[in-house]
Amino acid sequence: MSEIKYEIVKKVGSLSSSASGWAKELNLISWNDREPKYDLRDWSADHEKMGKGVTLSKEELIALRELLNSMDL
Repeated sequence: MSEIKYEIVKKVGSLSSSASGWAKELNLISWNDREPKYDLRDWSADHEKMGKGVTLSKEELIALRELLNSMDL
């Protein structure tokens, strides 16, 4: 299995963290030297390990924001 290359271009923010030190974060990440996309996933404290997540283009992130803003929470 080939190694996944990533670079965290910008740390946007953390949504939550666990007692084990993992945090759910929104970051702008370049995967395998491609154009950076917004990424929401769990990360270990040292950012060496990651959980499953979702990657969004800027347009998809804007659409998600509009959906969230329309919800009655």
